Amino acid sequence: MKELSELNFREGLRYTDDHEWVSESGATLKIGVSDYAQDQMGDIVYVELPEVGATFEKGEEFGTLESVKAVSELYMPIGGEIVAVNEDLADAPELINEDSYTHWIIEIKPADMDELEDLHSVASYRDLLKG
Repeated sequence: MKELSELNFREGLRYTDDHEWVSESGATLKIGVSDYAQDQMGDIVYVELPEVGATFEKGEEFGTLESVKAVSELYMPIGGEIVAVNEDLADAPELINEDSYTHWIIEIKPADMDELEDLHSVASYRDLLKG
């Protein structure tokens, strides 16, 4: 596993306590997992994706990542409707290990953009990981 100083963090993203990231993309948000999350999991071998059109509340489980070590739940950082899933991950889940920021998992139409304010900046996410 990487040391904190070796992990990648992307400015402009928001992070959750559960290690998901959120990026704004116009009227939608893309969601993936942080470099820390993929590093802790090890080799990812399966991604369970939700159905397009499904809606979830903030904090609800929307899918799972399975690695050689464990199965980890994915939680909605902000409530909304699934407008796209990254189908590439169905055939190649290991893409998340290659670059967890390029290979997003879902794209949502948010129900309430104000919920973004509850998420961590890069600095506060780093502090969380140090803690």
